[in-house]
Amino acid sequence: MSWTTFIKNYQSYLKIERGLSKNTVENYTFDIERLRQFLDANQIVVSPLKIAEETLQQFIYSIATQVNARSQARIISGLKSFFSYLIFEDYRVDNPLELIESPKIGRKLPDTLAVEEIDSLIKAIDLSTNEGERNRAMLEMLYGCGLRVSELVTLKISDLFFEEGFIKVTGKGNKQRFVPVSALSQKYIQIYRDTVRSHVTIKKGSEDTLFLNRRGNQLTRAMIFTIIKNLAVEIGLHKKISPHTFRHSFATHLLENGADLRSIQLMLGHESITTTEVYLHLDRKFLAEVMNTYHPRK
Repeated sequence: MSWTTFIKNYQSYLKIERGLSKNTVENYTFDIERLRQFLDANQIVVSPLKIAEETLQQFIYSIATQVNARSQARIISGLKSFFSYLIFEDYRVDNPLELIESPKIGRKLPDTLAVEEIDSLIKAIDLSTNEGERNRAMLEMLYGCGLRVSELVTLKISDLFFEEGFIKVTGKGNKQRFVPVSALSQKYIQIYRDTVRSHVTIKKGSEDTLFLNRRGNQLTRAMIFTIIKNLAVEIGLHKKISPHTFRHSFATHLLENGADLRSIQLMLGHESITTTEVYLHLDRKFLAEVMNTYHPRK
C-alpha cells in the first residue's frame, strides 16, 4: 500500500474508532503529509512499513530549522501516534521514533484577559447591525461558559436548557457535558434568537444551529477568530488573542474567585485534571494559599 492509502486508513481509524473531530484528524495527519513531502523532495523511496529511524531523524533535523521546539515536539508526537497505529494494525512490529526524543519545552502559560478587557471588547461590538447582536451573544458564551470555538459554532438550539440553567456541549471525541449558563448569557442569546435569527433564511441542515451567518449557514471557526481580532484592533488591545483566550480567562477568573479545580475541570471538559492545571497556570503561590486556607494544621 502507498502512503496515501495508509494515511486514509489512519484518518478513518482516528475518526471512527477514536471518535476524533474532523479538525483534530486533520491536525494528526498534517505532519505525516509533511514527512511524505520531505521524502519526495529528497527522492527517498520508502514505505511507512520500511522507513527507519535514521530517515526519520533526518526529517526531524530538517524541520528543526523551520519550526520552534513546541512545534517539533508536536510533530514527533503525531508521527509516533501514526506508527503506533501501524503496530496496532500488525503492519509493523516496531515504532521507528521510539528512541527519538522530543525537544525540551517549558510549560506554555496561556494568555488571559482582565474582566475590564473583556467588557471593553464586548462594548466595542456594533449593536446597530444584526451581526452585532449575534457577536455579543457569542462572546458572552465563550467567556461565560468557557467553550472551545468548535463547541460554539456547533451549538444547537436543542442544546439549550435554560429552564434548568444549563447548555449541552459536544466536545472533543463527541463527548458531551452540561455546562451552567448565566442569566446574562441567556438574555443575550434570547435577544439574538428573537430579533435576528428569526428573520434569517436558514439553509437546509442548519435549522437547529444556533449561530448563523448571513446566508443562514453555520459559522466557521475562522470567522470567530476574525471577529475577535477586529474587536481587539478596535479597542487598541495589544495582546495576541483568540477565541481560546476567552476560555482561558473563564477558567482563570473562576479559580481566582475561589472555584475548585474539579468543578472547573468538569466545565471545561478536560479528561485529566493535569490539563486543567496548565490552563489555569497554577503556581506555588496559589498552592501555598490553598494549603494555608484549608489544611487543618495551617
